[in-house]
Amino acid sequence: QVQLVESGGGLVQPGGSLRLSCAASGSILTIYAMGWYRQAPGKQRELVADLTSTDSTNYLDSVKGRFTISRDNAKNTVYLQMDSLESEDTAVYYCNALVATIRNNPLDAWGQGTLVTVSS
Repeated sequence: QVQLVESGGGLVQPGGSLRLSCAASGSILTIYAMGWYRQAPGKQRELVADLTSTDSTNYLDSVKGRFTISRDNAKNTVYLQMDSLESEDTAVYYCNALVATIRNNPLDAWGQGTLVTVSS
């Protein structure tokens, strides 16, 4: 019904940068918010950043000043620019979207995840 396709993960050295992308498709009427979560080995999934339809943003304290979330409304795509990456940022990053469809309002959709590894 709703598909989220992530890209941009990979291996990067400490201090480096990566840009994650997530494109939403399907029977979407409205996107209320899109964001990124992450889950490191042995830890719970946590919100990294999200962006609402009114341009309100939330960031995990540990990424403030280093990560920036943005979106392209025409493409139903959200981005996460990650700078000054640290080893503690290593995790699987999941895209999330809260949307309205013809059948469900709201619908909480998730991507399959993309691995980010920060290591020298």
